Amino acid sequence: MQEEKISSYLCRHLEHDYGYLSTLFSSFENITIERYLILQRIERVKELLIYNEQTLSAIAFQAGYSTVQYMTSQFKQYTGMTPKEFQKLFLNRRKFIDRLC
Repeated sequence: MQEEKISSYLCRHLEHDYGYLSTLFSSFENITIERYLILQRIERVKELLIYNEQTLSAIAFQAGYSTVQYMTSQFKQYTGMTPKEFQKLFLNRRKFIDRLC
């Protein structure tokens, strides 16, 4: 079964043309619906990377990406670093509770 596109979903549930919805959304948020959704997915990936409990494959699947390569490409495009670079940077800066004293 093929997953429904977000544009179709929004049109069906909000009963408006996607062009209208997109223009309306952009006028309030100063960002396109597509870019907004991508940024939300990237934030979810960051959150999962910080937890450091899953493989990149599991994170990609959980964030709705079809492949790790696509997730990595989009992540780098929007953050300037790969998921592994982000994870390493964050983990190097993190202070673990048992090392605070």
